[in-house]
Amino acid sequence: MVSRIHTSRGFTLIEAIMVIAITGILAGMVAVFIKAPVDSYMDMSRRAELTDVADTAVRRMARDIRLALPNSVRNPSAAGADQCVEFMPTRTGGRYRAAQTAALTGDILDFSTTDASFDMLSVNNSLPVSEQITANDIIVVYNDGSSGGNAYAGGNAIRVSSVAAGDTTGTTKINFVATGTTLFARKTLPSASPANRFQVVPSNEQVVSYACSGNSLLRYSRDISTRTTAWAQPATCADMTGGATAATLATNVTSCSIRYEPPGTGTGAGRYGIVSISLGMTQAGESVNLYHQAKVDNTP
Repeated sequence: MVSRIHTSRGFTLIEAIMVIAITGILAGMVAVFIKAPVDSYMDMSRRAELTDVADTAVRRMARDIRLALPNSVRNPSAAGADQCVEFMPTRTGGRYRAAQTAALTGDILDFSTTDASFDMLSVNNSLPVSEQITANDIIVVYNDGSSGGNAYAGGNAIRVSSVAAGDTTGTTKINFVATGTTLFARKTLPSASPANRFQVVPSNEQVVSYACSGNSLLRYSRDISTRTTAWAQPATCADMTGGATAATLATNVTSCSIRYEPPGTGTGAGRYGIVSISLGMTQAGESVNLYHQAKVDNTP
């Protein structure tokens, strides 16, 4: 009787090594073709991220600057200090009563004396919450940039003590703080507004500045309400930002210019200025450069 021997056969070591080698060669060839698209995708992702950060930063700056108190935007006084800018922000604005009604009612804003209150010609509670006037906000009238019309010096700016219903329907009573020595204490306001307008500077920050420092773009806020002397125009960016509260707006900044161009001559002179913002950012060898302009309305 003959028995049969069944054997099974697998891969030899040589065959396994050959398969590994061929697979490695094919993988290397595929990697050569895939590397460029993958690198391009990563580069595009970094550029898109940088662009998004830079665009968000300059738009935030532009939004703040467009709400600046008229004639309050300024660079430092030293030549070439164009890496920072400061201004006084506003929350809202309105019109004050300049004359009484036919029935001799209504609280006017009196510029001949140290007035204690006036009627705003609208209802404060009807405004969006973010725009409502509250205690400790600052009322500024006719900030035309003159020596008297300069809110940084406080001559045309007074702090609100309280807000109540006005003397007539559809108005709001704005009461001023008592007289004192602080910058925004009650005083006789120097000049009436031709349009009977006023602006409101928020109580929590009276001065805002943007500045590039190192590789970062920062937003600074400052409370000058307790000062007894004017906040003079700083000479340098360090003077402008020193002691203020800082918040980082963007990092990886490699170039920066924030230049305020005041109104020129001719038609519209004194009304509109321009803040030109140039921002360059670099990360992992990828760079983006953005240029943006924000119009400044200087009509007080």
